[in-house]
Amino acid sequence: QVQLVESGGGLVQPGGSLRLSCVVSGFTLDRYAIGWFRQAPGMEREGVACISGTDESTHYKDSTLGRFTLSRDVAKNTVYLEMGSLKTEDTAVYYCAAGPYPDYCVSAMEYWGTGTLVTVSA
Repeated sequence: QVQLVESGGGLVQPGGSLRLSCVVSGFTLDRYAIGWFRQAPGMEREGVACISGTDESTHYKDSTLGRFTLSRDVAKNTVYLEMGSLKTEDTAVYYCAAGPYPDYCVSAMEYWGTGTLVTVSA
């Protein structure tokens, strides 16, 4: 059974940092691309970053370039999203998602976690 479990959200001041974790089970990280998405109140869900399952290449939303970094630990079946220089507009529920493709993310990912809330506020 495929599961994705996010953690690491919380309240942080503008300019601060957080590390989100996505622990996956039911498949290995080389099978699917893993994406991070977010949904702010009253807004549509948007893609934030994606890491390929096969070659670990990464792609980022323009507004997060240079501030967010994806990495993974295959032994722990975990994908990390390091978020720095956080802004109030980064406030959202963050979701990790997987599949169905091994190398890229799409808006209609196959498997989803339940999300973790990130609040950036003074």
